[in-house]
Amino acid sequence: MIQNILSILVALGVLITFHEFGHFWVARRCGVKVLRFSVGFGKPIYTYYGKTGTEYTLALIPLGGYVKMLDSREGEIPTALASQAFNNKNVWQRIAIVAAGPCANFVLAIILYALVGMLGVQHLAPKVGSIESNTPVAQTSIQVSAEIVEINGKTVTSWEDANFALADLIGKSGHFQVRYIPEDSNMIEESSFKLNRWLANQEPNNLIQDFGVTPWVPVIAPIIDQVFDDGAAMSAGFVHGDKVLSINGEQISDWRSFVKWVQSNPNRALSVQIARGSDIFELTLVPDKRSNGEDSIGVAGISVQPVEYDKSFIRETKYDFLSSFAYGVNQTWTMVSLTVSSIGKMLQGLISIDNLSGPITIAKVASASAESGIQSFLKFMAYLSVSLGVLNLLPIPMLDGGHLLFFSVEALRKKPVSERIQSLAYRVGASLLFALMAVAMFNDLARL
Repeated sequence: MIQNILSILVALGVLITFHEFGHFWVARRCGVKVLRFSVGFGKPIYTYYGKTGTEYTLALIPLGGYVKMLDSREGEIPTALASQAFNNKNVWQRIAIVAAGPCANFVLAIILYALVGMLGVQHLAPKVGSIESNTPVAQTSIQVSAEIVEINGKTVTSWEDANFALADLIGKSGHFQVRYIPEDSNMIEESSFKLNRWLANQEPNNLIQDFGVTPWVPVIAPIIDQVFDDGAAMSAGFVHGDKVLSINGEQISDWRSFVKWVQSNPNRALSVQIARGSDIFELTLVPDKRSNGEDSIGVAGISVQPVEYDKSFIRETKYDFLSSFAYGVNQTWTMVSLTVSSIGKMLQGLISIDNLSGPITIAKVASASAESGIQSFLKFMAYLSVSLGVLNLLPIPMLDGGHLLFFSVEALRKKPVSERIQSLAYRVGASLLFALMAVAMFNDLARL
């Protein structure tokens, strides 16, 4: 819980500060007097006044922020300060100030991805481990151990790339191409598969699995590394170094087979034959029962000896200072395109609203990415920054995009949208945002 909270506070704190600083910086450049720069809402827990009179505030509720500018629509202002009021600036300056927040999020994403690039991007080659029948990939000529290099014209160098390429295919119909390198070959081959509104109105669990592929992993020998206190394996007499040979007479050749046996037999006695040095023993293991959503699984309380991957399947790319920013721009553009495409498909009904996530899911992902290391956390923050930027540009009143819509109409009509229409639009926009937040929170609770 503490890690979840700290992870999301760090992520949101940086993203919100950067977003609001975008508004603040451009407003100051345009000669607008900024009254308050607040990170968070509600009661202030820290306040500082700058030399220009701006109040810098850290507030109690860290779910947003705002920049309050001098504005004659909110009350009378001294004549001497009229030229510094936001509403007295020309429409193009107001557009620049409002657009600066989302643009700052895109800049932050580029910086974060560039840092990832300089640290080194490491991933496993997208080598096929198994293929499921009656799936899109089963229609192709791809075989086990082939390496996927392109899906629907998008280059694939990692399973992350494959995920992005497959996400673009959600809801689509038609024939699509996949390119791959067969095992023991250097030649790229091409094959096609057909989709019909693929995964439309569904909540994808794992796009790679839905495509029909299980990523290749090395065979993990069923050799025990750790035996945890008070677990079923300790009670059965297992020790470090034991090698599982068979269960109930069925030969066990890899760790996954052993795990499958254990998980599918909670509270059932299993006869396990093990090798301990040159000796063979027969042990009785009764896996403990643990809840797994609506179902229950068996757990033994042991871990496997780690296995090393073949270095030929580990790809690492490090970028220098300049090329890292090119990598950052490319990754940011990819995520912007994916986010915009996903929103469009959701509006078309091709992607279920069950995919909307709220603060609970975001906090869990933040915590998981923090556990995975600094690069994973930076990539999470970059994607969240892109999402914040794109969502704020949606033409919904109450968001930056809604203000930009009104200002754009004003630029075309040469006169502002009436206060009555703006007031009505803001009420509708607020209702829509609260409804979306309610759906996202409901989805979060349902996932729990």
